[in-house]
Amino acid sequence: MEESNFIDTSKDLLKFIEESPSAFHVVNNFAKMLEDEGFVRLSENTEWSLSQAKGYFVTRGDSSIIAFRFPKDGAVDFTNFQITAAHSDSPSFKIKENSEMTMDSKYIVANVEKYGGMLMAPWFDRPLSVAGRVIVKESDTFESRLVNVDRDLCLIPNLAIHMNREANTGLNYNAQKDMLPLMGDIESKDLFNTVIADSAETDVNDIVAADLFLYNRMPGSIWGLDNEFISSPKLDDLQCAYTCMNALMRADNSNGESVNVCAIFDNEEVGSTTKQGADSTFLTDTLERISDMCGKQREGYKRAIASSFMISADNAHGVHPNYQDKADPTNRPYLNGGIVIKYNANQKYTTDALSAGIFKEICKRAGVPTQSFVNRSDIAGGSTLGNIANSHLSLNTVDIGLAQLAMHSPYETAGIKDTKYMLDAMTKFYETSIYTNRNGSISLR
Repeated sequence: MEESNFIDTSKDLLKFIEESPSAFHVVNNFAKMLEDEGFVRLSENTEWSLSQAKGYFVTRGDSSIIAFRFPKDGAVDFTNFQITAAHSDSPSFKIKENSEMTMDSKYIVANVEKYGGMLMAPWFDRPLSVAGRVIVKESDTFESRLVNVDRDLCLIPNLAIHMNREANTGLNYNAQKDMLPLMGDIESKDLFNTVIADSAETDVNDIVAADLFLYNRMPGSIWGLDNEFISSPKLDDLQCAYTCMNALMRADNSNGESVNVCAIFDNEEVGSTTKQGADSTFLTDTLERISDMCGKQREGYKRAIASSFMISADNAHGVHPNYQDKADPTNRPYLNGGIVIKYNANQKYTTDALSAGIFKEICKRAGVPTQSFVNRSDIAGGSTLGNIANSHLSLNTVDIGLAQLAMHSPYETAGIKDTKYMLDAMTKFYETSIYTNRNGSISLR
């Protein structure tokens, strides 16, 4: 692959991230992209009418989205679903209700709480702002509106070394005391709600509730001696979400018999147990309705699920140059080394020998290298949305990701090549028909 292809793909990703400061913006931007490609928006509370020549998408909670595309005209009797899944949220600080606080009669700070398991130290001394959504009441109607205060609005200042000589020996940060962002001086008292209302293009008195989060204003960058790295907010997991959704739109599955699906869930960072998370009914509801609209009986739907395949895509830990001992002795993924297949004996990841073998072959056909990740046996790892979704919808699944450094920092680092690798592999997945034979073996066509 030409070097320019790697750079161009990563530039496109960084532009998308810059325009997506919250999970609500992620989904709104995906919806616009899909509509531009001819996908039709559906609503969960209205009747669906599907023409197999078209692609469709549906959202839930304004922060999760599922898009799907039929293989060809008249392909009502599809054989299976081929699904990619990623998440739209990232660790951050959520703005509390009644958020404005006065300090020492001189400063205005925002009262915030942790969302997800973030690294807190990198949030200091960075330009920050606020994004999310507000609920606006007009007459008897409640409407959701996006908010992005698109300027440097606030900052969490560090305590000077002179006042804490132990600052470089390790600190325990108190989220209620240490992490409050400074927004203004006393002259700015009671201005926060006005700023939010202006962003939502509404009146302060019409806002009845809000879901607002801090976000890092530093733009993404491409850097390194040979421009081999990218750094940005939210690489976990927008690097996977962006490539999966773009692969769905660009893949040609016109000669296949699979319904291609891309599911982007919110709330993975806090356990997925929400109405729009991977532990909800969102995916099963959508697949069942697709099956119903295509005239499949319950038996036909169950057969399709049994023959389906899912890729759970969530970034992985790359070997850190300064902490090499934190990685497993023999499974050591590196930035720019290709897609990482994630394994765990206790099934925190869903990968097994069968799903790994199938995915490796798809990557081989796409010309994309693969790596493996397994935690050190004495270090507990996290989990992802794959095994959570499988508790509702049991199908062959592989857990993958792209190697990165500083996961859950507000500014993460990954490899310039890996975004393109992911896009190519997910496209090949959607263009490959996966058939489950009667004897349980699987064929790729």
